[in-house]
Amino acid sequence: MPTKETLEKFIARVESNAHAEAIEEFYTENATMQENNAAPRVGRDALVAGERKVLARAKTVTSTCVRPVFVDGDNVVVRWVFRFEWQDGTVTQIEELAYQRWQGERIAEEKFFYDPVQLAPKQLADGSAT
Repeated sequence: MPTKETLEKFIARVESNAHAEAIEEFYTENATMQENNAAPRVGRDALVAGERKVLARAKTVTSTCVRPVFVDGDNVVVRWVFRFEWQDGTVTQIEELAYQRWQGERIAEEKFFYDPVQLAPKQLADGSAT
């Protein structure tokens, strides 16, 4: 079970947009991440590499934790809103729930729940991103 201090440090790291670093610092070596019902990705190194790949496509990212955060023993649920401004000028905003299982002070499993319709980048009628 994570301490409140560890959980707050993790949230602060993500909100500072240090996503790959948060994975390095707060996930177990064999951690898994799963998007909705897709096959889970396995291993901290693979998770970091995947995160860096996505972030390389973004011009800016804004990450916001919507409180409260729910904690029940080793299980934590965090509501996130992420806004990606992509290199091509489009924008994607995703609101999701992250269901995490912690082992001590590190995340061992994480599953994201969101509407995949949100993944489609948006542009305004005038061609500028929303």
